[in-house]
Amino acid sequence: MTLTGYAYLKENWLNLLVAVHVISAIVGIGPTYFGHVLLRQGQTLGQLRQSLGLSASLEKFPKIGGTIAVLSGLALVWLGDYGWDQWWIIAAIVDYVVIQVVVIAFMAPAAAKLGAKAAAAPIPAESPVPQTMAAELSRVNAINYVATILGIVLFALMFFKPTF
Repeated sequence: MTLTGYAYLKENWLNLLVAVHVISAIVGIGPTYFGHVLLRQGQTLGQLRQSLGLSASLEKFPKIGGTIAVLSGLALVWLGDYGWDQWWIIAAIVDYVVIQVVVIAFMAPAAAKLGAKAAAAPIPAESPVPQTMAAELSRVNAINYVATILGIVLFALMFFKPTF
C-alpha cells in the first residue's frame, strides 16, 4: 500500500468500517437465502441428508458474519454520524433480533429433528423422502422463508434508511 493509500484509509476509516459491516452482513445472512436450494422438495432421501449436512455446515457463516455485522453496526452508530434517534436503526436491530429468534428457536430445532429422522431412516438413499419427512421439510422451509423476508426487510432498512 502506498503512503497515499494509507493516508486515505486513515482519513476514511469510517468508510472501511461501513465496508466491513456490509460484507459481514452479506456473509452473515447469505446462507439464509441459499437454504431454499438446500431445503427444496423433490429430493431423494440421500440428497436430503446431504442438504441437511451442508445446511449445518453453513451455520458458521451467520455466527461469525452476523456477530461482526452487529459489532460493526454498533460501532457505526456510536462513532459515525448516525444516532439512536433514527428509527430505522432501532427497527433494524429489532428485525435482526427477530431473525435470530426465528432461526435459533424455530428453524434450527426443526431442521435438527428432521436431520435426525433422515439419518435414522432405514430407507435407501435413492428412495423418495417419506411423506412425514416431506411435511417436516416444508415446515423448515416455511420458517426459512420467514427469515428470508425479515432479512430483505433488514437490508431495505439499511439501504434506504427511511425517515418518518
